[in-house]
Amino acid sequence: MDQIKVVARNRKARHDYQIEDTYEAGIVLQGTEIKSVRAGRVNLKGGFVMRRGNDLWLLDVHIAPYDQAGMWTHDPTRPRKLLLHRRQIDRLIEDIQRKGYTLIPLSMYLRGDYAKVEIGVAKGKRQYDKRQDIIERDHTRRMQREWKKFSRDH
Repeated sequence: MDQIKVVARNRKARHDYQIEDTYEAGIVLQGTEIKSVRAGRVNLKGGFVMRRGNDLWLLDVHIAPYDQAGMWTHDPTRPRKLLLHRRQIDRLIEDIQRKGYTLIPLSMYLRGDYAKVEIGVAKGKRQYDKRQDIIERDHTRRMQREWKKFSRDH
């Protein structure tokens, strides 16, 4: 089994969106980009996936320029093509045509020698949904603390 090394996570994604489904996609990178990805110099915040023709493209994801590349470095926020099976692309296009749904990158990781992106079919959360999630998370933490204290005493 190939080793997986997570390079970047979009931490705000699960806070701002309700993730309904996830997919693993390959990504087309230039030589200097893969070196920056291996160094972990990736920022997924604000990134999204858009349809262009019959392909899906990753936009607004920042991969820092590779320092040793000199003048032959890449544009940090250039659009990058995603590699998926045709049936997966068709299903994702169908999903994002529904009202309120979008595709966002959740994480980027290295599987063996290849860079992969986990993309999620997401629906934006309203402000009160976000507050409810925070209340539930605090409640769960409090319960775990109490249980740990109770277990220690008995």
